Amino acid sequence: MTIESFSIEYDANNKDNVFSRGDSIRGRVVLELPKETKFQFLVIKAKGKASVKWTEHYGPRLHITYYSKEKYFSIEKQLLDDASGSKLIPAGRHVFPFTFEIPILELPSSFKGKHGKIIYRLEARAGRSMRLDRKAREEFFILFNEDLSTPDLMKPQFICSEKKLFSSGNVTLNVQTKQMGYLQGDKIEVHTEILNNSNKPITPKYVLYEKQTFYTKLKRKVYTKDIIKEKGQAVGARSQLNDTRVLSIPHLLPPTLLSCPILKLEYKLKVVLDVSLIGNVEAKLPIIVMRESKMLEEQNQHESLFG
Repeated sequence: MTIESFSIEYDANNKDNVFSRGDSIRGRVVLELPKETKFQFLVIKAKGKASVKWTEHYGPRLHITYYSKEKYFSIEKQLLDDASGSKLIPAGRHVFPFTFEIPILELPSSFKGKHGKIIYRLEARAGRSMRLDRKAREEFFILFNEDLSTPDLMKPQFICSEKKLFSSGNVTLNVQTKQMGYLQGDKIEVHTEILNNSNKPITPKYVLYEKQTFYTKLKRKVYTKDIIKEKGQAVGARSQLNDTRVLSIPHLLPPTLLSCPILKLEYKLKVVLDVSLIGNVEAKLPIIVMRESKMLEEQNQHESLFG
């Protein structure tokens, strides 16, 4: 073995160690050799892509794998300064610095989901004659600020759901939130009005859940997961309840992701009334989760310009 270690290091861009389009990534490839070695090439590549993949089973013998990918960029740099591309490198520790400019494109945020991912990484390869290439990989994280600055995000939203209970009357559920868009760590005030004209008490359930959607040319796959689930106050038979429930969005919840054509991450608020015999009465509202630090930066910039 003529290579002791081969690794990639890069400098953090900020306290969150995330990058945006147009940023520079500065780092180094570190190579340690026990003896003098000739290399045919030493390259570093920055790349970004999205991919989705899952397998479905149709009976005991038929299995179909669905796959799709999006390539965003691939930039390669040669680290050996010899004109021929090859170089004799002495024993010891060697550091090869590099810098990449992240392309100014609409790059979706880094994300790893149930059946797909959006990943950005650095890949280094060292090539020697008559030997397998030595490789090193290191992920870096991109946070794209989705274009969520529409006035509708700050407007109240309301939904009404009603179900008839045969001869005993109706159950009506009205749900309202102050707005659609929230920052990571914000609190969602959920205002509900429940009209229970049935003969049994009803207990509402409040759920904030994520919806991951994966797309291929042939099929779509949806995965959901509850983030918050709480029980509300019971509503007696033939009675009415007006209630406010507060749900706290986790600080580390990934922001809404809508800019990738093959993978989306959305959030929904759902209020459910379990009505015996006839099923549930449900009301759903979309919730847009935005990056906390970015919104605070924009707010501070606005205040400095106009304050």
